Amino acid sequence: HVQLVDFGGGLVQPGGSLRLSCVASGPIASSNTMDWYRQAPGKERELVARITSDGRTNYGDSAKGRFTISRDNAENTVYLQMNSLKPDDTAVYYCHLQQGSLIIYDYWGHGTQVLVSA
Repeated sequence: HVQLVDFGGGLVQPGGSLRLSCVASGPIASSNTMDWYRQAPGKERELVARITSDGRTNYGDSAKGRFTISRDNAENTVYLQMNSLKPDDTAVYYCHLQQGSLIIYDYWGHGTQVLVSA
């Protein structure tokens, strides 16, 4: 079965940078979408960034201009480069993979904590 392992979170000062990674294993379809979501305490989970297997991207408003999503299809890995971090970016960040056509399959990582604080 498909498994996602996301990592790279930690404590960073405002204005700093972090790079999150997510490695997918198992039966990964050649056509899929990989995303990063985040959830802050007391808030709903929100989309941060999305990338398709052919490289098309889109970003949530909070990420535009500061975050960059990328992927290595050969390694089934997706990255999220986060720059100019703000305290409001503090959240648990989750990797997500969606694949399938007639039946859509969704898979989630366990999450990695990002804490932006002085």
